[in-house]
Parts: sequence; C-alpha cells; structure tokens
Amino acid sequence: MLNKYARAFFTRVLTPFAALLLRLGISPDAVTLIGTAGVMAGALVFFPMGEFFWGTIVITVFVFSDLVDGNMARQAGISSRWGAFLDSTLDRVADGAIFGGFALWYAGNGDNDILCAVAIFCLASGQVVSYTKARGESIGLPVAVNGLVERAERLVISLVAAGLAGLHGFGVPGIQILLPIALWIVAAGSLVTLVQRVVTVRRESAEADAAAAAAEAGPAGRVTEDGR
Repeated sequence: MLNKYARAFFTRVLTPFAALLLRLGISPDAVTLIGTAGVMAGALVFFPMGEFFWGTIVITVFVFSDLVDGNMARQAGISSRWGAFLDSTLDRVADGAIFGGFALWYAGNGDNDILCAVAIFCLASGQVVSYTKARGESIGLPVAVNGLVERAERLVISLVAAGLAGLHGFGVPGIQILLPIALWIVAAGSLVTLVQRVVTVRRESAEADAAAAAAEAGPAGRVTEDGR
C-alpha cells in the first residue's frame, strides 16, 4: 500500500532533481550504486554505535535514490532489464545492511540477544518475502497479493522508530522503546506476508496446473465424445 502511493507522490516531487542529474551527466546506475553505498554506511556505521537518529537521517537521504534512478531512466528513455535487475538486487543489499546494523547493536552495546535474533529474523524474512514473489513470477505466476508488510512498510516502520528512538540521546526519556516495538511489528508482519505469498503461489500454481491438464485432456475428450 505504502509502496504504491508513496512512489507516485515522490516520483512527482523528485522529477526535477532527476532531470538535473541527467543534465550533469550522471547515469541512473551511478545513482543506484551511490544510494546503496550511502544506506550501507548509515546503517553499518551509525546503528552499531547506537546513533540511531543520525543513522536514520543518512539512510533517509540516500534511500530516495531508489526513486531517482528509475525516474532518470524513464526521462532518458534508457530503461533496461539490467537497470531493473541492479536496482532490485541492491535494494536487498540495502535492506540487509539496515537490519544487520540493528542486529550488531543488540549483539554489542545494546546487549539484548532476543532483539538481536528478532533483527536477524527481520533481515532474513524480508529477503525471503521478496524472493517468493520473484520466484513465483519467474515460473509464470502473477503472485497477485500485496501482503501485509512489504518493503516500503518495513523501511518506514523501522526507520521512523529508529529515528525517534535516537532522540533518547537528546534527552527524550523512554522513547528508545519504540525500536524494539517496531522490530517485533516488522517481524510479525513479514511472517504474515510470507505466509500470504506462499499460500497465493500454491493456489495459483494449482490453478495453472489444472488449466494445463484440462487443455491437454481437451482434444482426447472431444474424440471420445464424438465416438471417433
């Protein structure tokens, strides 16, 4: 849901910026690579130190590259399978860095093995949720389900909570509890989404197999009916 409407809004907002980058001779692939590097730096440098506010600021700045690069490719008329593949692949890398940063914090100074495990589950389940859709589509199924918590929801929930939790360092009391709550929400939502997609793929594959079997049996059935 967020992915659908947020992308449409920010695409309009960022179109002039994308046009400026093209005029400067910057390629969409370069923006994709720089954006991913920035997200990784924000997550793996700041989060393990407990600097959630500044880490979230850095990540937020660079995460918009995911919208800018595609916008640039469309404006330049150079959209390609390679660009889509690179963008999707590096999205997984960026997501892994974000939840990996949370896990490193809780494994270290955060000193909470349970939340470390929850962060790792968020990392792994997010990758599997994306894989189920990609794999289903690769075998010719539409995978017609959005799911409760997709990539946009995972990022918004976790980064907003992390940014607010970081205000604890500025003297706001008790607010650090928001990050653990967000991680549990993302973990539970990702599990539900994974189940939704697996169930959908199972249903669609059964329907596709039944349709294929009916198509193969059709000519034989007509011959029998005609008696010839």
